[in-house]
Amino acid sequence: MARVIFDGVSKVFDGDVRAVDCLDLVIEDDELLVLVGPSGCGKTTSLRMLAGLEDVSGGVIKIGDRVVNNVPTKQRNVAMVFQNYSLYPHMTVKENMAFGLKMRKGSSAMINEKVDRAAKVLDLVGLLGRLPKQLSGGQRQRVAMGRAIVREPQVFLMDEPLSNLDAKLRGQMRAEIAQLQRRLSVATLYVTHDQVEAMTLGDRVAVMHEGVLQQVADPHEIYTKPRNIFVASFIGAPSMNLVESLFDIEDGEGVCRFGGHEIRVPGAILSSHPRLVEIAGSPVGLGIRPEGITNGISDRQNEQTISSEVQRIEYLGSDTLAHIIVAARDVSGISGESDKIKAREPRLTNTKEKTTLVIRCDPKVPLQRGQGSTFTVNVERLHFFDLSSGLAI
Repeated sequence: MARVIFDGVSKVFDGDVRAVDCLDLVIEDDELLVLVGPSGCGKTTSLRMLAGLEDVSGGVIKIGDRVVNNVPTKQRNVAMVFQNYSLYPHMTVKENMAFGLKMRKGSSAMINEKVDRAAKVLDLVGLLGRLPKQLSGGQRQRVAMGRAIVREPQVFLMDEPLSNLDAKLRGQMRAEIAQLQRRLSVATLYVTHDQVEAMTLGDRVAVMHEGVLQQVADPHEIYTKPRNIFVASFIGAPSMNLVESLFDIEDGEGVCRFGGHEIRVPGAILSSHPRLVEIAGSPVGLGIRPEGITNGISDRQNEQTISSEVQRIEYLGSDTLAHIIVAARDVSGISGESDKIKAREPRLTNTKEKTTLVIRCDPKVPLQRGQGSTFTVNVERLHFFDLSSGLAI
């Protein structure tokens, strides 16, 4: 067992392309940490540096107490599970799982014992004599995981291992991977661009953007307390509604105005965001999750209403999503900067003056496309962001 430490790790490719910038990250020895972000954010490069498949341009990587920057891959005691399974087509399941141990000159008794044990854990006992072409996608992925397990590594590395599976099978495999990792208690770095996988699998989630680590926290905190606009807009399905709003203070209350709408923020809530008082009279990024808005009028405390025409309705069984348009600028394109990296300025990449708000509605309350309707906003669920930095207020 060993913890993994990235200490100021950077990777610069030819042409001064900075793929990873000053990454500070710790994976505990019994933790499944998910590294998530859009394509090209540096997550796979980070995993490959840990595996020894990419050289480190700066900083230090440790496995346990050992610095592994210059240690060959085969001596790092890590095991990888890839997206494409990488099974030998002419070998049986058992031979595929045993291959790495044979290359290490393990005894037949030891190899058989480890393969049998892994096969029981992964429900592969009845498949050991089959070839990969005789297996389903999920079975092939379990074989790839078994090949990693039998090595008994200090660290598991998983690079989008479920991307080739259909939606139902992905859900099943997510549960299996989570249970397996808890049973083995091995430090595991799981890389994905799928934020649903990240939220359902990880003990903690690390969000990356353009090579810079944005936030590391457990899934609940990542969702309810995003550190900046990028995390708020990336995590969540549907993602957080984010608009530019003018913020003022009137009669001891906060007032957010956007697109002809006005939302008043009680003083008790305002007191939990003291910096809002300092920037009164200025634009702020106003965010609210789809479940923070619903259809119908409520007389409960700390709720406000907005009215708009329903542009689109999505029926998802237990959920109904309504789309409305507000005449306010979408600020979801603002990227915050790292505490360490000052060279990259936050920027607004979406300058449209109209924004679509997605609302999670009560399916029992009828809605019609093109119909004007009133929606209730729970002001206790509002998020505020500094537009100059992208950081949460």
